[in-house]
Amino acid sequence: MPVKLRLQRHGKKGKPFYWIVAADSRSKRDGRYLEKVGTYNPTANPAVIELDVDKSVQWLQNGAQPTDTVRAILSYKGALLKKHLQEGVKKGALTEEQAEAKFQTWLDEKAAAIQAKKDGLVKTQSDEKSAALKAEKEVNAKRIAAIAEKNAPVAEEVVEEEVATEEPATDEATEEPAAE
Repeated sequence: MPVKLRLQRHGKKGKPFYWIVAADSRSKRDGRYLEKVGTYNPTANPAVIELDVDKSVQWLQNGAQPTDTVRAILSYKGALLKKHLQEGVKKGALTEEQAEAKFQTWLDEKAAAIQAKKDGLVKTQSDEKSAALKAEKEVNAKRIAAIAEKNAPVAEEVVEEEVATEEPATDEATEEPAAE
């Protein structure tokens, strides 16, 4: 029975979520599987991958062939490196402790790189927010200045018109009783 490590789609339309499974290559994409090895959420940034590395290495050693996408995921999470190191242990090139130490240092470096990317994304997002806020403040300041500029001459004209209309109004008021 040819076994493949592949993705099994879940989630709703437009929002995919995948299980990483070991399945018979003749079964349907979302059909029966032998074992669930992990999950993959490509909609998050960076993508969220939960993988049982030991199970995936065991399936790889038993001859399971990963699809292209799953191969990239396994490489990203270090399953292929762990399989490679275990092959070296079997051949006698490394001891189990050396292989585990190399794998652990690789995991630490990878975790640091992922954390740096997350920090970069957060910093970029906060920079974009502050730039948008600054631009919005500039636009608001221009609007306030334009409104003040429009209202200032109008206010002076209104005051002049009121002064001009008040003087004749007092004259008319005095003339009207005289006319009666």
